[in-house]
Amino acid sequence: MALKPTIYKVDLQLVDMNRDLYTSCKLTLAQHPSETQERMMIRLMVYGLNYHEDLQFSRGLSATDEPDLWECGLDGQVNHWLEVGQATPERIRKAVSRSPKVSLYAFGRESDIWWGRAQEAFKGLPRVAVWQFNAEQSASLPALLERNTSVTMTITDNEIYLNKDELQLTLGFRQLL
Repeated sequence: MALKPTIYKVDLQLVDMNRDLYTSCKLTLAQHPSETQERMMIRLMVYGLNYHEDLQFSRGLSATDEPDLWECGLDGQVNHWLEVGQATPERIRKAVSRSPKVSLYAFGRESDIWWGRAQEAFKGLPRVAVWQFNAEQSASLPALLERNTSVTMTITDNEIYLNKDELQLTLGFRQLL
């Protein structure tokens, strides 16, 4: 019998000082059985950083031909392809052929090693932005998780400030490409 995803309901209060954006979203996140809680929380961070009314979580790990998140227009065309993790240059090359804008968000302790090996291949790809989250800080993100939770996410410069009840976390990120 196949394992089912774990469902999380998140009431996200989003304040993006970089874009003068203030909104709230009620989100349902499905954690694939093979997905870590840290990775699922990174998907939520990527959602906040790229918030747009058309941005959606895709089927994720269960659909190898889809990104983790995507912004699709009314015509069904993918306008922004967003990947989480350490994607291969080949996968991102395919994404570039399907979308005018591609963003990749790396995280975890191995992301520096991955970037050292992959950066030359990524430099030749047009319309691709690569970002990296602070590994030590991203490891603490699962502390925010509950099946039903409310989180305030404030983005300013290259920092994300997260508040849930009495818990406060900071997550830094930087652009690699």
